[in-house]
Amino acid sequence: MMIPSFIPAKTTIVYITGFIEVAAAIGLMIPSIRQITAILLIIFFIVILPANINAAIRKVDYQKGNTEGPGPTYLYFRVPLQLLLIAWVWYFGIWF
Repeated sequence: MMIPSFIPAKTTIVYITGFIEVAAAIGLMIPSIRQITAILLIIFFIVILPANINAAIRKVDYQKGNTEGPGPTYLYFRVPLQLLLIAWVWYFGIWF
C-alpha cells in the first residue's frame, strides 16, 4: 500500500526490497564487504524514503492494512528515524 500507484509490479518490488534488507544485514557482518554494503544500504534508505512519505500522505495504517493511519504526523517520527538509521550505518559500517 505504501508504493505509489503509478509504479508497476508492487509485489515484486516488496519481495526485492525484503531481499535487499536481508542481504544487507548479512553483508554488514562480513568485514571484507562491510563498507560497500553500508554505502549501498545508505542509498537504499534514501531511495525508500519517498515510499514512506507517500504512505504517510495516503494515511496507510501498517498494522491494519487500510488507509486510516495517522497520516503525515507519522513523518515526524519516520524521517528522523530514517536519518538516525543512515547515521548509524555510516558510523558502524564506514567510519568505525
